[in-house]
Amino acid sequence: MKTNDLIIQTTTKVVFYIIFLFSIHIFFAGHYTPGGGFVGGLLMSSAIVLLLLAFDLKTVQAMLPVNYTVVTAIGLLIALATASGSIFFNVPFFTHAFDYYNLPLLGKTSIHTAMFFDTGVYLVVVGVTMTIIQMIGGDE
Repeated sequence: MKTNDLIIQTTTKVVFYIIFLFSIHIFFAGHYTPGGGFVGGLLMSSAIVLLLLAFDLKTVQAMLPVNYTVVTAIGLLIALATASGSIFFNVPFFTHAFDYYNLPLLGKTSIHTAMFFDTGVYLVVVGVTMTIIQMIGGDE
């Protein structure tokens, strides 16, 4: 018997993007308020889990053809490179730096090395949680 999941699938297509954009907002807001890479990554994972609830695993893998193990590895490399980058400047491990830049659409903006570290954390959280969920959900 085939179920008719039209309402949840249509709603999920809209809500996924809302959660995704909120995840990005929480990621960037995390440098000045609570949030950051970990919470943003959990929100992104929850958006993908919502897709998995509305559609099946094969459909979501076709919509988002991402190898989450590679995402985890890239995130770890970014986080470790950012954290250990301070060693090359002869300052203590995990020392972060920032400067102000004039960006085309944003104007004068401060860019922190913590943002790059949070990017690595974001990718690791999304990669690990989705790998675990797909491994559990992929069992027949």
